Amino acid sequence: MKPRTVLAPLVAGSTWRRGVFLLLGGVLVLPYVLLAVAFAQMLTQSDVPRPLVLGLLVVAATIAAVPVFLDGPRALEIAAARALLGVDLPDPAPGHVADRETRLRSALWIGLHLVSGGLVVAALFSAVPMALAFIGQQFGLDTGMTGGDRFGPFDGRDTGWLTLTGIVVLVALGYTVAGLGALAVSMAPVLLGPAQAERIAALEARAARLAERNRLARELHDSVGHALTVATLQAGAARELLDRDPEFARRALTAIEEAGRTAMDDLDHVLGLLREPAGGRAAPAPQRTLADLDRLVADTRAAGLPVDARCAGDLADLPAAVSREGYRIVQEGLTNAARYGRGPVTLRLGVHADALELELDNAVGRRRRADPGRGGRGLDGMRERVLLLGGRLTVGPDGDRWRIEVRLPFEGTR
Repeated sequence: MKPRTVLAPLVAGSTWRRGVFLLLGGVLVLPYVLLAVAFAQMLTQSDVPRPLVLGLLVVAATIAAVPVFLDGPRALEIAAARALLGVDLPDPAPGHVADRETRLRSALWIGLHLVSGGLVVAALFSAVPMALAFIGQQFGLDTGMTGGDRFGPFDGRDTGWLTLTGIVVLVALGYTVAGLGALAVSMAPVLLGPAQAERIAALEARAARLAERNRLARELHDSVGHALTVATLQAGAARELLDRDPEFARRALTAIEEAGRTAMDDLDHVLGLLREPAGGRAAPAPQRTLADLDRLVADTRAAGLPVDARCAGDLADLPAAVSREGYRIVQEGLTNAARYGRGPVTLRLGVHADALELELDNAVGRRRRADPGRGGRGLDGMRERVLLLGGRLTVGPDGDRWRIEVRLPFEGTR
């Protein structure tokens, strides 16, 4: 074995950081030691009533033991273990109350930290000065700690052996600190790691964050994709008719401006949500529902795509979730029709007692004919929205038409 390998634990930065962690335990244990010494002195004094001392001892022991079972010390120990031991430990789940098993594991960890830290501090204040005094004798430094005293088989005149003993003591102390630090690293995940309930809570929080990110992605795709499609079609029509029909070109530019402003509002909201710190309150979302269907249809018609829209029933009676998701589905359907289809679009909505049914179809364009089975991100977003509400989606070619049929139930959404 190479000397460098043998001495590596003594000079490694991780050993020094772990030593600091152990010293923190020694500092924290000092009040407990002082309290124990004080009660030991009172118990040895005959003029102090023993029942009173025992009663105070019970109260003091209870007060001293309570903190190790609380959530705050556990969170501090987790932070210290991450920073000084280099152990990847998750923070306790916000709002989660630790169970008994977690508190017992945390209390055991804190107890071991205090005991090991106390031993290290005791060694530093006893073995280190003695070892340095032994080594100093070799160089003629009279510290007054050795003199003619005997230390086992040696006395103050055996400077060579005392120096060797001092070096061995310092090296042994270094390996002890390294060993205790390595033991703490291996035990930290066991005693400070999350319990099963905390793992479940963390997974649920992560799933909620992923679901929110998917929702934001759908909203951004649908809104910006529709705006870009409208703007592209309007710009193309305005370019063709700029000289022959300036009024149409002016209306097209107005439609492009409105579509861009709407998309910017949605984009600002999504970016605000992404920048919002955890626990903060984001600005209200620009919720677009089927109450805005007339404007959506008008914008699509203004883009040059004829839309025959008919509605049976009152859209105002729809549950908020159904109306919101239904709007986005219609928006994506019209966007796809403008991109890939041709000819007029037929849009039918029916409000029934238990569900909203919508149907959208248009003539299949060349691009859709070439690859009718792929809907891209837009159709994936439709499927996710329908699945979220427990509905049914049928999409695909029907002869020379491209048809979308959706049923969104009201159950569980009111």
